Amino acid sequence: MDPDAVAKAFVEHYYRTFDSNRAGLANLYQDGSMLTFEGAKTQGAQAIAAKLASLPFQQCMHNISTVDCQPSGPAGGMVVFVSGSLQLAGEQHPLKFSQMFHLMPTPQGTFYVLNDIFRLNYA
Repeated sequence: MDPDAVAKAFVEHYYRTFDSNRAGLANLYQDGSMLTFEGAKTQGAQAIAAKLASLPFQQCMHNISTVDCQPSGPAGGMVVFVSGSLQLAGEQHPLKFSQMFHLMPTPQGTFYVLNDIFRLNYA
């Protein structure tokens, strides 16, 4: 398994789902998962899905600039760091963002998001 290929596939899936069907992200998280979104912590798959669904915009498009990945620990996890821009519907200028995912393997051979940290980057 090539970690960079897994990270790239995960990132493509995550942002495509976020932009088209945000509720579909719930199955990427588990009860022990934690999201920190602009400093606000949320734990558990359903709570994270509710937080993402409650964001004050319905339509957006992510444009990914970079994806960096490192193996994490003996359990086969991965740290994935993403930077890019976020275009909100009706807004002229995109917003820059950074997001970090800590992915952990499942017994079924897939990955889930254990930790997710999102920040807008203001210049």
